[in-house]
Formats: sequence, C-alpha cells, structure tokens
Amino acid sequence: MTVTQEYPISIPTHAILFDLDGTLVDSTDAIVAHWTRFGNQHNISPERILATSHGRRLVDTLLEHTPHLVSDTIADELESNLPKEFGDKAQAIRGAFDFLQRVDTLYSCDDDGSGGRRRRWGVVTSGSSSLASQWLDKFGMPIPDVFITAEKVHKGKPDPEGYLLGRKLLSADQSAGKNAVVFEDAPAGIRAGKAAGAVVIGIVSTHTKDEVIAAGADFVVADLQAVDVVRVGDSDEFIVRVLREV
Repeated sequence: MTVTQEYPISIPTHAILFDLDGTLVDSTDAIVAHWTRFGNQHNISPERILATSHGRRLVDTLLEHTPHLVSDTIADELESNLPKEFGDKAQAIRGAFDFLQRVDTLYSCDDDGSGGRRRRWGVVTSGSSSLASQWLDKFGMPIPDVFITAEKVHKGKPDPEGYLLGRKLLSADQSAGKNAVVFEDAPAGIRAGKAAGAVVIGIVSTHTKDEVIAAGADFVVADLQAVDVVRVGDSDEFIVRVLREV
C-alpha cells in the first residue's frame, strides 16, 4: 500500500540557517565561468575543479588543486572579483527574496535587549564575507546579524563548525532543547547541517534530487516558493512549513 504524504508539513524551530550559493542565489554559471578561466590559466582541467568545488571554501579548493597559490590575499581577491566579473550570470533562487523578507519581519518588533532588533535567522556560507555580501546586495536581500563566512571557521563544510556556531549565536543550541532548520543545496552542506543536529531542507538547484537525498536531506524542494514560515504567538518558536516536495 502506497502512503501519500500530506502537505503542508510543519517543522517547529527556533532558528533558520541558510546556505547562500545554490540556496538563496544561483551563481552556478558565474562560478563555472570563474573556475573555467582559473583552470585554463593554470593548466588544470576546469571539470576537475568543478567536480568538487561547490559548497566548499575557495581556500579548500585551492589547497586541493593549486596548493602553491594558497594565501588569504589570493583567495580574497578571487572571490571579491567574482560578482564584479561574472555577476550577470547569477540570479536569485525562486522565492528566496520573498521568503527572506517574511523570515526577517517575523521578529521585527522584538527587542534584543540593547535596543536592536532580534533576528532568528542567519547565513552560513563557504564564501568569503566580500563575496557573500556582494551577492546579497546584488539581489536586494538583507544581510543578517549572524553572517558566518569562510573567514569565521577553521573547518569548512562538510564539517558542522559553521552551523554549530550559527545555532549558538541564535541561541538555538541542541543541548538547550532548541531546534534549527537548515536550507542547503550541496551534499557537503547538507551533511554539515545534519551533523549539526538540524532538520535539513534540501534544494534541487545545483545537484540532482537523488544526490540531495543521498546526502541526508530530510525534505527536498525545488526552490523557496515551496516553503512558508509562521510565528507561534509571541514565543521564540516558529513553524517552517513545507508546502510541496519534488
């Protein structure tokens, strides 16, 4: 007997953490153009680089393919120039702008104790601060207070360090009985989210549905039009709703 899943599926949570590339912004074509040029300049097959680069810190990709070029200066320069040179090849993931605006306004009236606004979401990306902020600015998306970029972790995805830090900064530690939802597209990021104890919603943008499932995603959606979010009264809990899956 086949069991039909009924939607929406409600996921109680205290924090939402987003990957950026492939989750909020589809920069695949820009990244392909970037690594293709880099590979050709350094006599390395671009296909070889692209096979493992997505969802990882640029410095980790350099370490794998051109360790003699590894330095913070070179990594920063490469990433900072990417949106400037190839930004016309990127686009927002469908539904990303509206969903972020919805999440960002859920707690707009809450005081964080210092007169500021308390947010319950953040970004955990393998990109640098310069790269990530440029992508968000380009598509008019808000930059959150919890903005964990490559410079802020010692180990990149699939290590859970970034997502664990995000949970801590959003006061959503698993040890305190708090829940977190992670949105990710890449297998490395999905594994990082799961290792951090979060419910992971996988987005089929840069990888196939089968690859997203194999990485361990709890739910699989085409884009952010397939989800919604509502607050639970005046509490610090809210509900992420999966409206449909692929």
